Formats: sequence, C-alpha cells, structure tokens
Amino acid sequence: MAGLTDYLRDHRVTHLVDATHPFAATMSRHAVEAARLVGVAHVAVTRRAWEPVAGDRWTRVADIDGAVAALAGQARRVMLALGRMHVEAFAAQPHHHYLLRFVDAPEQPPGLPHHTLIVDRGPFTVMGDSQLMQAHAIDLVVCKNAGGSGADAKLIAARALGLPVLMIDRPAVPGRTECYRPEDVLAWLGHDAEPKAERGV
Repeated sequence: MAGLTDYLRDHRVTHLVDATHPFAATMSRHAVEAARLVGVAHVAVTRRAWEPVAGDRWTRVADIDGAVAALAGQARRVMLALGRMHVEAFAAQPHHHYLLRFVDAPEQPPGLPHHTLIVDRGPFTVMGDSQLMQAHAIDLVVCKNAGGSGADAKLIAARALGLPVLMIDRPAVPGRTECYRPEDVLAWLGHDAEPKAERGV
C-alpha cells in the first residue's frame, strides 16, 4: 500500500478509479486506504454481483475454503467454474470428478485425481454451457460471484437444468463509492459521457 500512497502523492493524483476484479480484495483495500490517507477522491468500477432468481438452487459460501468444505460427502460430478487459480485447493476432496475449463493449457496437469480438462476461451453461451453440463453429467456447479453479464451463461444453464450451484461470495472490502458502467465513472469525474458527435459539436 505504501507504493500506491507514494504514487498518488508524487504524481498529484486527484481522482483514483479502482477497476480491479471483484475478487482482487487486497488491491481494493489498499486503494481505499491510500485514497483516504492522501485525500484523493476514489471510486470503484465493478460488476453488479449476481443474485439468485426464481429457479436457482444456490448455496452460498464465504470463500474457497468454505466451498471445499461444502463438498464433503458422496462423490459427485462437479464443474469447477473458477479458472485455474484455486483448483488445487479442491484436492482436499479427491473423491469427486471435476470438470475444469481453462483459457490456456497448463504446463502441469491439475493435482486432482479425477478430472476432465477443457481448454476453451469465452464468451460462452447458455446453449453451449447446457450441452457441456449434460455431456459430462454434471451434478453441481461451483463458481465465484464475479457478477456482470459476460460470464453468467453457466448460471442460466444450471438454472434451466435444475442443477445446484455452490456460489462463493465476494470478499469484503471497506465502504466505498461504486459504479457499474464507464459512463457512470465519467459522470462521477464530472465529465459529459455523451460523445461530441451526438451533441452536434
């Protein structure tokens, strides 16, 4: 955090926009504290968190450890929709068969005794995710509440198929102003988000 604080001071920054991932909690906490110490206006631009709707079968857990613990019990076929960062933690529940989907092929195979690895890059569709879950006889989907509309196909597919979802909640960050669209950030900055061409300028 000291580095960010010094940067804000040295470069006489007046406005700080935190556009990190919703799960980059350490960076977001540092942004809140550094802005407070320096007296800089601060806003976070983030995605709206997902909320369950009719037909969803969610179980919410606080973090990755909670998700791993929730998988105790009988063996199931689990889609880990988490990327690669936290996959190794699920080796603590080795009796499940895990479906993994990575953007790039890993240098070393995941340390899960029973798994299927698919290398694919989104955006993914509801139809594609539905077919994927059916083809692999998925019983449960595990994902992080990244929010937004770019990665919710798996949730819509799970809802349509009646599959339960183990939803990992976002980490807590200190109170802050949040925006959900770039134009909202521009409005916060005091600019007009409307393109000049549309104003006849």
